[in-house]
Parts: sequence; structure tokens; C-alpha cells
Amino acid sequence: MSQQQARVQMARFPHPFHAMLAICSDLDETADAHVYFEIMRFLNTTRATAMGPGVGLEVGNSIYFDMPPDQFAYWNTDEAGRQMVRTLIRSGHIDCLHSYGDLATTRNHARRSLDELAKHDCRLEVWVDHGTAPTNLGLDIMQGHGDEPGHPAYHADLTVAHGIRYVWRGRVTSVLGQGVRPRLGHLFSARHPLWSSRTIAKECAKRLLARCGSAKYAMHAANELLRPTRLRDGSPVYEFIRSNPHWGGVSRGETAQGIGEVLTDGFLDHLTANGGVCVLYTHLGKLGPRAAFDARAVAGFQRLGEAFQQGRVLVTTPRRLLGHCRAAREVAVHTAQNEGGLWVHLDTTAMACPDGGRLSRSDLDGLTFYVVNPGVTRVTVNGREVTDLSRNPPDDTGSESVSIPWRRLEFPCP
Repeated sequence: MSQQQARVQMARFPHPFHAMLAICSDLDETADAHVYFEIMRFLNTTRATAMGPGVGLEVGNSIYFDMPPDQFAYWNTDEAGRQMVRTLIRSGHIDCLHSYGDLATTRNHARRSLDELAKHDCRLEVWVDHGTAPTNLGLDIMQGHGDEPGHPAYHADLTVAHGIRYVWRGRVTSVLGQGVRPRLGHLFSARHPLWSSRTIAKECAKRLLARCGSAKYAMHAANELLRPTRLRDGSPVYEFIRSNPHWGGVSRGETAQGIGEVLTDGFLDHLTANGGVCVLYTHLGKLGPRAAFDARAVAGFQRLGEAFQQGRVLVTTPRRLLGHCRAAREVAVHTAQNEGGLWVHLDTTAMACPDGGRLSRSDLDGLTFYVVNPGVTRVTVNGREVTDLSRNPPDDTGSESVSIPWRRLEFPCP
């Protein structure tokens, strides 16, 4: 193998970023469609909103269907609201199905919702359990029956056939940054020494239980973001873990009123220094009486926007982050050298994925490879050349690289 071939190495993140973050917000207690969409406009645009100028990030949201009438949900809103939900699903900005809701107790409830999505050419690939909804997929934490054949709420076969590939079943860690060596020092707060020490002790206990064979805490042991697994009915999926690195524990600061305590300078410094990925657990619809982000939350999102603009943290939706992480570890990479230069061949069909599907082309967005000479490097995906390849200057490692461009989602709403 030539020197150029030997030195091809995949970067951990798309150039020039040092970490990746997805804000994974459950829509619990969101008052109505107006509040829901105003949150999305503030996070995804730079336009004037009721919460101030938007921060211009790429942030997804979740949806459910059958809920009490005092909460925003698909069946509770009017046709204009449902149309907006469908538009945001198709654009990728609503990417999580947060169960079928508290009032969805049967397979027919699930079927009705899935039929509605299919009717409008909408597909969701990420599932997030909700409270103790009967349709939840998690048994040990979320007490769900959605993957229990024979139960009235069983739906997993329908839901996986619809397209769900990634599931969250209640597992939350205080560790900030997955896919790297776990560190807990960031959790200690000099202002709250007892509470923060308790949080650290709880996380250590989870890891100890995992090493002792606990299935409930198995994902905490290796600090990995996602793992292939099977639901109780045998359906193959990927399970992922969420993080809330609040000093008070995973159930503190997990709302719009508390997120300002999470998105701090220390949060960003630790995430980028450790080089991890994070799916952040929160509930942005829990706004409090003002029905808007408070000053601390706005400052936190502005801080995050600056980190994105500076090339420190790539902020994206849960679906895109999970797909990118999966692609980085599953795509087959082969190199070939000829008189014209170096070829990097990527193959998404070389191995059957545990979920029965293949990596999509968009999952490869942002994949970055360190090479000796970007100018004479070409990349193919399943035999087709990437014609808009990005050729990057040296990053903080001192190495040059090439990237498949990371294409930002286009927010569709005014």
C-alpha cells in the first residue's frame, strides 16, 4: 500500500467541528400550535420571533397523536396545524415520534396515526418513549406494551414497517459526550457540592451495575450512543441513550426553564474538549407561565449558535446525528491508487445492517477523511463519484482532509 493509501483516516466529525449535538425535545405540555411553531422558528431561523431574533441552528422536534385536549398534539390541532406538522416532517425538522400519546391504548390507535402519515407521504424514523404511555417500547423503565405481542397496545410490527429504526426507551446518562471515555468531573458544582456529588455517585453506580450484568444499565458501561438490539417481538432496531449533564441529575433542568443551566460555557468547553456526541434530553414546550424562553435559555441557545458558527459544535437533528454516527462505523471504506491520484471508495451495501435496511446516501453527509493530498483525492459512494467534494485546509490536528458536504436542512416555514 502506498503512503497516501496508508494515511487515509476517517475523522470523528465533519470538518471543522470538534463535537456533535442534537437537542432531542419531548413536546410534553406544549400549549398549542402557535407556541410549538414559534419555538421551531426561534431555533431554526434568524428571523424575528416572539422570543427574540432566531439563533439559526438546525434543531428537530417530536410529535404525538392522541393526547388530552389541553396539550398540543396532531389530532388536537386544526387542519392548518396538522399541515404545518406534515411540512416539518417532510423537511426533517420533526423527526421523532413521541409514542402515540397517553390516550392511544390500542393497536387501532397506532394504525390510524400511521395511516395518516402514509396518506401524506410522511415518515418518521426515530421513536421516543413518553411518560408511561401504553404504546411505549421500553419495559424496564417506561412500562410499555407496544412491543408485547398479544397486548391490546401492541404495534411494533406496524411501527417498524413504517420506518422506525432508532428507539429511545428511557435511558438517560449524566455523562456529557458519548462515544468517548466517560468523564464525570464536569458534573461537580462548587455552588451545589452535595447535590452534584450525589449525581456523580448515581452515575458511578449505574456503571458498576452495568459491569455486574444489569441489562437496565448496560448502555452506561461503554458510554456508547447507540447499539443494535431487538424489541420483545423480535423487531430489529437501534437503541440510543440521551444525556442530561445537569449537576442536579437527569431529572433536573430538562425543561425550557432549566436549559439555560445546561447550555453553559462549561458544557460547550467539555463537549468540544472531550470530542463526544450528545443527544440532549429536554422538554422545550415546558415554558412556564410566560410561554416563552426566559433570558437564561435565550442566552444558552445564543451561546450554542456561536459555537456552531465558530466550527466547534455541529448542531443537528436527532435523526441526522444518529444516522451520521451509524454511517461512520458501518460504511465500508476501500482505497485505490492510480496515476491520477487517490480514490476513496465508500460502500453502503457491503454489509446488511441489523435493522434490515441500508444506510441512506444522506447518512454519509459530512463524512471526512484525512488524506495527504486533497487536491488529487476523489471519493465514490456505491460506485458513483461525489462531484461536489469539499477539500479542506488543515484543522487543529494539522492534517488536510476531504469531506462529503454536510447539507443543512432547509426550514420551510415563514
